[in-house]
Amino acid sequence: MESSSLLIVILILISSLFLFLTKGSSKKRLPPGSMGFPIIGHTPTLLEAMRANKDEEWLNERIKKYGPISRMSLFGTPTIFLSGLAANKFMYTRDGNTLGSHQPTSIRRICGEKNIFELTGDDHKRVREALVSFLKPDALKQYVGKVDEEIQLHLNQFWNDQSNVVVMPLMKTLTFNVVCTLIFGIEPGVRRDILVRLFEKVMEGMLSLPINLPFTRFHSSLQASKKVKAILIELIKEKREALGKNSISSHNDLITALLSIRDGQNQSVISDEEIVDNAFVIMIGAHDTTSILLTFLVRLLARDPSIYTAIAHEQNEIAKSKKLGEHLTWEDLSNMKFTWRVAMEMLRMHPPMTYSFRRTLKEIEFGGFLIPKGWQVVWNASMTHKDEAIFPDPLKFMPRRFEQQATNNSTNIPPYSFVAFGAGARRCPGNELARIETLAMIHYLVTRFRWQLSCEDDSFYRDPMPVFNRGLPIQIHRKQPL
Repeated sequence: MESSSLLIVILILISSLFLFLTKGSSKKRLPPGSMGFPIIGHTPTLLEAMRANKDEEWLNERIKKYGPISRMSLFGTPTIFLSGLAANKFMYTRDGNTLGSHQPTSIRRICGEKNIFELTGDDHKRVREALVSFLKPDALKQYVGKVDEEIQLHLNQFWNDQSNVVVMPLMKTLTFNVVCTLIFGIEPGVRRDILVRLFEKVMEGMLSLPINLPFTRFHSSLQASKKVKAILIELIKEKREALGKNSISSHNDLITALLSIRDGQNQSVISDEEIVDNAFVIMIGAHDTTSILLTFLVRLLARDPSIYTAIAHEQNEIAKSKKLGEHLTWEDLSNMKFTWRVAMEMLRMHPPMTYSFRRTLKEIEFGGFLIPKGWQVVWNASMTHKDEAIFPDPLKFMPRRFEQQATNNSTNIPPYSFVAFGAGARRCPGNELARIETLAMIHYLVTRFRWQLSCEDDSFYRDPMPVFNRGLPIQIHRKQPL
């Protein structure tokens, strides 16, 4: 009896030890962390940190606690958070069969399932090639004059006769008008005015809990998105008819360019739904990211007279070479080397888009941990942008960091460490358009104006992109013509 009881006890102990060891082994393969509250997970605390402009602190605390890879729950989805140079390289170089494009549910439902950030494999390659055919440097060279015209109209309407302006909303107006011209081919008028109001609503709920109830930001953004897409569908119909009648050029704008791409059987390479969804995300990328960069640059030039003077000198030399009324050219932009280094350093310190998302299509191992199939993976660009081992004295503004890179020589900046425009096959196809807008606008600002900040509060928060609390009001003074 006693031996029987002892045997049972031993078997129980062995079974318990086996379960403990296998359980521990299984858990050890998952990254450390917690899933937070049911359903909402860590979403509210991250969004709160972003809106207080403390999300980097929030993430650094998490890294101190769990290390560079941890698990959490964001936007209703089990999530792995990664940080560091190895993580960036891992995320940008994995093939589309193991790690697929994925945005939070709120972004995916607002932007659509057929945009370049959601597509994988051959579909991603096909759509990317179609977009790049319009947005590559060789194609964009012919549109520099159009961007110049939009900037001239904008300055005449909003800056030239003013002594006080609020920068951020004006930069959004400018970049939206450029988008309407180059992406949609929409002239100034009622349709543009409707789109800009709807677009403001769209952006309010881009990064939110996907609860589709009438009082939520997500619901409001989703409704605005549907109206924008209805306008774009009607626009595609009009442009297809115009192309059929040869009344517009296939190079008129992005939509006509995409409609004109055909395969060997004279079939459309990209569907109407893909055109709508990708025009939508390019509108977001070209509008908000560039306007934010320009606003930060205006603030910098008000704060730092030495950088203003250096940029003004470079731009004045270009202005002297132009005839009265002559547009900037691609060659002029190529000579704005110092100005672009300043912009790159600003993007390092304040990247407009800091979070990127993917989803695992199969079980993946990284850093000794298991990332389960179907989980969301998120990482933050500023983690490497502010890494002292990569960028010494990372909180100091030093444009010379990008001096070698700007001249296409070897650089001491490691690949995948500066990812303001993404990297590899996931590099933003609209980065050259952003460069054109930024350089052309800064050219006209510094050759025509001096300015100073109008209030002490020039702070900002993220929602999810940077938003200046006061919109950045400045006093401007018109210079005498050169």
